Amino acid sequence: MNIVCLDLEGVLVPEIWIAFAEASGIPELKRTTRDEPDYDKLMNWRLGILKERGLGLKEIQETIAKIDPIPGAKEFLDELRSMTQVIIISDTFTQFASPLMEKLGWPTIFCNSLEVAEDGEITGFKMRCEQSKLTTVKALQSIGYETIASGDSHNDLGMIRASKAGFLFKSTDQIKADNPDLEAFETYDELMAAIKKVL
Repeated sequence: MNIVCLDLEGVLVPEIWIAFAEASGIPELKRTTRDEPDYDKLMNWRLGILKERGLGLKEIQETIAKIDPIPGAKEFLDELRSMTQVIIISDTFTQFASPLMEKLGWPTIFCNSLEVAEDGEITGFKMRCEQSKLTTVKALQSIGYETIASGDSHNDLGMIRASKAGFLFKSTDQIKADNPDLEAFETYDELMAAIKKVL
């Protein structure tokens, strides 16, 4: 039994924090897991900036409402789901992901949740588990699945390396240079062809 595990941001939809950085005019928020491998550190830093500026969940959700999937992402996902099971494993949050899942045809997503005060201030975040992507892939393997994984960032490398087959997709030059043994693709057609070979 195969199951394909995909990252969300940078792979199927644009990076939410980059879109919000542009919409809010706060360039520091463009920093993502492509730049900072320590997710807790990155999120705490982001929440500090939001608090400083008096921004909360509502403002971020207004930006997310305007984000569309990367061209070709829904078609890629639809084709993949017609052939095998697919789970999106993301370090994003349910409060951010829901509108995007609707645009992608409601695929299954495993992600985290935000702690939000009554006034809409994001006061914290709750991670589903430690090293959520790698842990999830290992859990799937423990119940009899062979995993195939793809992502673009530092936090995807664990699940990519732990899988039967793993690919970088739309990644950075630095991550590709640091992981020369991993196949790296830029188009959905290339990624689909690679996945089909191992299904």
